[in-house]
Amino acid sequence: MTLRKTLIGFAAAAGMAAPLSAQEVAVITPYLAQPGTQFYVDGFSARAEELGWDVNVIDTAGDVAAVISRIEDVVTQGVDAIVINVDPAQIGAGLSVAADAGIPVVGMDAGSDPLVAVNVTSNGYAMAVETSVYVANRIGGEGNVVMFTFDPFPPVQVRGVIADAVFGNYPDIEVIDRITPDVSDGGIADSRAQMEALLAANPEPGSISAVWAAWDQPAIGALQAIQAAGREGEGIVITGIDANPQAREAIASGGNFEASVAQDFEQIGATTADSVARILSGADIVQRVVYVPTRLITAANADE
Repeated sequence: MTLRKTLIGFAAAAGMAAPLSAQEVAVITPYLAQPGTQFYVDGFSARAEELGWDVNVIDTAGDVAAVISRIEDVVTQGVDAIVINVDPAQIGAGLSVAADAGIPVVGMDAGSDPLVAVNVTSNGYAMAVETSVYVANRIGGEGNVVMFTFDPFPPVQVRGVIADAVFGNYPDIEVIDRITPDVSDGGIADSRAQMEALLAANPEPGSISAVWAAWDQPAIGALQAIQAAGREGEGIVITGIDANPQAREAIASGGNFEASVAQDFEQIGATTADSVARILSGADIVQRVVYVPTRLITAANADE
């Protein structure tokens, strides 16, 4: 029992008028190690505080399957709503438990599912088009490209699908490797190791023209590998998505990491909270996917 509920109970016992209890919302994710997810949660929590909610943030530390049991736990606790940052297709059993209990589930950069009332995210299709076309233009429509993708998470999976389509439209661009890095620590370390191996396998200058990454951590890992190999002077173009602080710093330096797309993470979190508020108020939800605007970041605006 929370202190707030305890105080309300004492007030009721004493015959005092008690305030209504706060809404209780659980936020569950296996990806809290990712900077983007941290910003989502910060934005959500700030808005939730304004709304007077009690928020319980639960991190399963990379364990997607554990999300199901955590959903079951918070359903048993009687929360008013659940927010997820994970692929809904992988936690169907948990979503069913919440649905049976009449507890709404909202996605915060998750994915669409009949049991998810609304998903608030960035337009992954548009972001992937922007960065992959940037790469294609920068290398003059020809050369070898390395892709870092992550199909287990729908918002990232769609980026890879679109980038594949864009590169496939250029007959002189060849995707020489499509890497899914280990993301247990965010993805930088394994991306660097895999890029180091790929550089060793392609030692000739010009043998790799670009690295397209579906999010910033692999782009940073690839940049570190290129620098460690002394190959930053070859003009290997790197792009990412998210424009997190470390990526912005690298882009601003004018090196190989040239572009990323800034998602408004905190606004995604705040908009998710607003969507939860609308559902809890009984409003009808017509738009099942809500997109928050993004912006291309290059050396020209990385410091803004």
